[in-house]
Amino acid sequence: MREEFRADLHTVSQLLVDMAEAVRAAMRNATRALLTADRTAAEAVIARDAEIDSLYAQVEARVSDLLARQAPVATDLRTVVTALHVAADLERMGDLADHVAKTALRRHPSPAVPAELRPIFVSMAEVADRIADKIANVLSKPDAEQAAELERDDDVMDQLHRNLFSTLLDDAWPYGVETAIDGALLGRFYERYADHAVNAGRHVHYLVTGEHPY
Repeated sequence: MREEFRADLHTVSQLLVDMAEAVRAAMRNATRALLTADRTAAEAVIARDAEIDSLYAQVEARVSDLLARQAPVATDLRTVVTALHVAADLERMGDLADHVAKTALRRHPSPAVPAELRPIFVSMAEVADRIADKIANVLSKPDAEQAAELERDDDVMDQLHRNLFSTLLDDAWPYGVETAIDGALLGRFYERYADHAVNAGRHVHYLVTGEHPY
């Protein structure tokens, strides 16, 4: 029974890694669609969101089965519950990439982001990609120190988010209300994407150390 339990945990762990890699790819493609008005990339992100949802459903089903059959306690219970929390954050990251892709598609054939905002969104996308890469790594090989690094990466994202709003609210903003609303929503999608990765990292940190990182 113990070997079976460990095998099931390994399967859940691999599903989480697959989810993390999928949401990283989703945001990368969504960003490409956003900045280059790439309709094909946007449609691919939207279509593949169902695959991320399917992975999430598989994690839920596996965790429910483990709780029912194995009744884990102590560290084992923490591992199983952590998987469920992390999967929920990853699923939401996939949804946020989907929102970026849909914004790009709605504005096609024009780019959804004006030239003045491109540098900020390029930087936000780079931070989001770095964060997504780290969460995939810490899920593959749980590491409390690397999980804690996500907090610092998120500080960079938060600063970029503030810079974005400074630009949008500047009296010299030339693009009107509709474009400003798009910019604000897009910034929120990237900022929340990073927040969910940080939440997942906190759960991993707790799993490894038994202590909350904040």
